[in-house]
Amino acid sequence: MCGRYASSRAPEDLVEEFEVVTPRVAEALAPDWNVAPTKEVYAVLERPARRDEGEQEPERQLRVLTWGLVPSWAKDPAIGNRMINARVETVAEKPAFRKAFASRRCLLPADGYYEWYPTSVLTAAGKPRKQPFFIRPRDHGVLAMAGLYEIWRDPARADDDPHRFRWTCTVITTEAEDELGHIHDRMPMMLDQARWSDWLDPGASGDDLRALLQPASPGRLEAYPVSTLVSNVRNNGPELVEPLPLTDLDPAVVDEVASRESR
Repeated sequence: MCGRYASSRAPEDLVEEFEVVTPRVAEALAPDWNVAPTKEVYAVLERPARRDEGEQEPERQLRVLTWGLVPSWAKDPAIGNRMINARVETVAEKPAFRKAFASRRCLLPADGYYEWYPTSVLTAAGKPRKQPFFIRPRDHGVLAMAGLYEIWRDPARADDDPHRFRWTCTVITTEAEDELGHIHDRMPMMLDQARWSDWLDPGASGDDLRALLQPASPGRLEAYPVSTLVSNVRNNGPELVEPLPLTDLDPAVVDEVASRESR
C-alpha cells in the first residue's frame, strides 16, 4: 500500500511542471514531509469542457483534495478513511472506484513515498521491528502517482453552502518491482510524463486506460533508510527524508541495504 508520502513543491512549481491551465488553489499548502490519509494534498486533473460556456477542450487544473476517496453514493464520508489506495488489478470493477476510474482520474505529485521494512528484531510485543525507507526518483524529479478523485455532495449542507461538495482522492497501487519488493510488495503506480495527458483525458476509454497503467521501469527509483521519526504523523520536516547513516541502523537492516546497493 501507499500510506505516507512527502510533498514539498510549491503550487507554482507544480503548475509549471504539469502544464496546468487553471490553478484552483485558494491557499497554498505548507510543504509536507509526512503526508498521511485524511490530509489535504495537491492533485492535477482535467475537468470536462463546459459546452454552455463555449469551452472546447478539457481544462487542466491544480486542486487541493482530501486523501481518502469518498464515493458519490456514500452515506457517511468516514468511508474515505479506508479508501486511500485502489489496487490496479481491481480498480475498474470495484464499486467504490469504477465510476471514478471511468471519468475522474488525477495525478498526485510527490517527492517520494515511505514504506516500512520488517526486520528480524522483535519488539517487546513480539512483532518485527519495522525500519522506514524513503523511495523517490533517482533523478530527484517529481513522482506523479496515478490517482482517482470523487466529488461527494454533503446532504446536510444547503445548496448555497460553498462547502457542500467534498473533493477526495485515492492512490492507485501496483506490485512493487523486484528491488523495491524486498521492502514492501506494493507501490504507487507512477506515470511517465508522456502518459499524463492520456491518463487525465476525461474521454479516455477503459481499454486505453488499462494500457497506460504499467509498472515503472526497474531502476527508476531509489530507496534508502530514514529515521523512525516518520512513523509518528505529528513529526514533519525535511529531516524525515534525510538518509540514515548505516551506523544508526539495526544490524538486521544493514545487510539488506548493502545487498541493494551492490546490485
